[in-house]
Amino acid sequence: MPESESLKLLRVLGGSYRPSSAGEASRLAERARLNKLYLAYLRALGGPRGELLGEEARYRWYLRNAVEVVNALRGLEYALYKFRRPVEHVSVDLDVLIERGCVAGAVRALRDRGFRISVAEPYTVTLERRGFIVDLYTEPAFAWVVYMDGGRLLREYSEDVELGGVLARGLSRGAEVAVAAAHAVYKEHVVLLMDCLVAWSWLGGEAWSVAVESGVEAGLVEMLRVCSLVRGGLAEAPFRLEPYVLAGLYAGKVARDPAFRATLPNVVKYLVSRRDAGARVLARIMRKSY
Repeated sequence: MPESESLKLLRVLGGSYRPSSAGEASRLAERARLNKLYLAYLRALGGPRGELLGEEARYRWYLRNAVEVVNALRGLEYALYKFRRPVEHVSVDLDVLIERGCVAGAVRALRDRGFRISVAEPYTVTLERRGFIVDLYTEPAFAWVVYMDGGRLLREYSEDVELGGVLARGLSRGAEVAVAAAHAVYKEHVVLLMDCLVAWSWLGGEAWSVAVESGVEAGLVEMLRVCSLVRGGLAEAPFRLEPYVLAGLYAGKVARDPAFRATLPNVVKYLVSRRDAGARVLARIMRKSY
């Protein structure tokens, strides 16, 4: 059986494989983009030089903006969320968990630095400045449905982390494993190779504790199942979860998680509030990554 592109990409990142042709290099580059590993891929290959320089510049731009946001949030109860990864990658947004009582202060501090509110929802405020996006979450949620306890993550699993030479608050590595699994499974329905790298690097007792406490243990088990298929060469990443798997996971979440059960009806309100609800649902069904 031919080796999967995902395995070849992993071997490129590990330094044990180089693409055999320009066509293969292009296919692996696209696979890396979809899995949020493009910068790591270019670094491992040493180019193409123009692409690498451009991606490095984008990464420096991301860090500068992130550091400015962290400086603006000093004195507030927050933690960078879905942020710590085993390899550096470029993003255009910064996800932040924030204590509910600190939201107004955070918004004010960011607006003073030129950010503007683009979306305000029950559990999220999104601000934007010159293409850089900050999502302030009081609870991890999708479609106004809460799937993890943001306050508990902040209180029990936040710690000092380094960001561009400055100290910031972030989630522990174990908590990031549980968060990556919950986000991929319950919110996005797609597992990326980056999610697998997070699990393979930092899975341990703390990750399982957070998953159990947060009611996302089944999501972590499912993500690990997918990552095992990918590592065995039996599936490609990104991997879209099967509808019957999602149905079972959501049924379990409804049965065991009171906050999820209580906020689930918000899905209807969320869809009714959007004129493009149908287009959004179709886009989620058709997309390859997130």
